Amino acid sequence: MAKYKRVILKLSGESLAGDQGFGINPSVVEDIALQIREIRKAGIDCAVVVGGGNIWRGLAGSAKGMDRATADYMGMLATVMNALALQDALEKADVDSRVQSAIDMRQVAEPYIRRKAIRHMEKGRVVIFAAGTGNPYFSTDTTAALRAAEIEAEVILMGKKNTDGVYDSDPNKNPDAKKFDELDYIEVLQRGLQVMDSTATSLCMDNKIPIVVFNIDNHENIVKAAMGENIGTTVGGNQK
Repeated sequence: MAKYKRVILKLSGESLAGDQGFGINPSVVEDIALQIREIRKAGIDCAVVVGGGNIWRGLAGSAKGMDRATADYMGMLATVMNALALQDALEKADVDSRVQSAIDMRQVAEPYIRRKAIRHMEKGRVVIFAAGTGNPYFSTDTTAALRAAEIEAEVILMGKKNTDGVYDSDPNKNPDAKKFDELDYIEVLQRGLQVMDSTATSLCMDNKIPIVVFNIDNHENIVKAAMGENIGTTVGGNQK
């Protein structure tokens, strides 16, 4: 039996690039689409929020010296490209899907409308939220937290590359790093743990939305997380 009835899957742009590190890896996107198909077969409503770091890294990378708002808008456009790639893979896997963009671009995506997104999921469609919140200075982590609250998702499934959960320090640099099985939101904020940015974590805390952080490199983990198996790290799991 599935633990959840409605989930939001948060995918970083890097997760779509696979080992190539940049751009969109079709085999990786296909694998993600097939896992989402299994989630839908289990009767779980699924929405997806995609990042854009595989195409545009923002001020930390591609946009050094650029105006922050301009760089953020360019990042939003990168997420639309990723959303369209994922939609194409889902449709090829016989999964009905819709892309909703927070920036109006009617030729390629629907505008984001909360009630319409919920109706799509009630009809069995996967909704992919693109272009972040439509505002600069907000990350796609914050988008995931905001959309989860709006569509009444029960959990945010946060797939990470090269890590199987949340640690007290970087496990790639510290062999004695401790992995957490469960965390409270406030502990994440106080210790500055790299789960989500502080805005997103606070929004999840205010709305009591748990976050499951897991390794997306394992080809079955998206399904396992959606079914409620104990993988990775759960933030706020005892808050519901």
